[in-house]
Amino acid sequence: MNKTIGFIGLGIMGKPMSLNLLKAGYQVHVNDLNTETVDTLVKAGAQFATPTEMGERCDVVITMLPASHHVKQVVLGDNGILTNTTPGTVIIDMSSISPVASVEIANEAEKRGVDMIDAPVSGGEPKAIDGTLAIMAGGKESVFESVKDVLECVGSDIVLVGDNGSGVTAKLANQIIVNLNIAAMSEALVLAAKAGIDVEKMYQAIRGGLAGSAVLDAKVPLILDRNFVAGGRIDINLKDMTNVMETAHEIGVPLPLSSQLVEIFHALKVDGKAADDHGGIVQYYEKLANVEVRKV
Repeated sequence: MNKTIGFIGLGIMGKPMSLNLLKAGYQVHVNDLNTETVDTLVKAGAQFATPTEMGERCDVVITMLPASHHVKQVVLGDNGILTNTTPGTVIIDMSSISPVASVEIANEAEKRGVDMIDAPVSGGEPKAIDGTLAIMAGGKESVFESVKDVLECVGSDIVLVGDNGSGVTAKLANQIIVNLNIAAMSEALVLAAKAGIDVEKMYQAIRGGLAGSAVLDAKVPLILDRNFVAGGRIDINLKDMTNVMETAHEIGVPLPLSSQLVEIFHALKVDGKAADDHGGIVQYYEKLANVEVRKV
């Protein structure tokens, strides 16, 4: 509990995760481009610090950023975490980035005596708020065990999948399942809506059977309320699915359904839906069928 933690990236996920670390009693240093969010965390008890200062002062530095190049910049760049890091510091990257980039960053960190764990999460904003995220980690077992107490403050299902890069690879698999689930669900909802049946009653009828899922229960009520406020943004999921396809092609794995979903995400982005929740995939199908899924 004496660890000092740095947290870089206070967005939809990072802000509540940082608050949970503060509630657990850790000394937390924070950094984000959004000064209002930083101010909120400072008022809650955190301290502001630059990435370089975090490398010097913190036992653990967590990054929760949109894409690979952002993580590379704050870890490896000028004035980054590794600029003057104390050996023995552990970096936990909880972003969803490509396995190639993750391993590259871990290898560079190791040259400075710094260990890295890739530990992306699943569960969206609601589970970030209540501290019950699923965490899939990659790295050395001894390092993982040394920071597990930190991870337990933000997640409830925490699994070391394997070496560096394994966590982000597991996250890619997770994103395939989640997003294709939403797409399949969207097709079904639009079919039901166009047929004129009560979609809410249909949902209640099928949710206890084999079609039932965490995705179904999380997204259908929001869609019926026309609530597309992002817990997981379409543009972030587009980034993830693009990483899925690049990684798959590099290792010789054709993913025909995932490739089609990437195009659906691009269509939604062009249509001005980039900031919507990925439950908003339904809007692509609604446009094709000229129908809207909502409560009767």
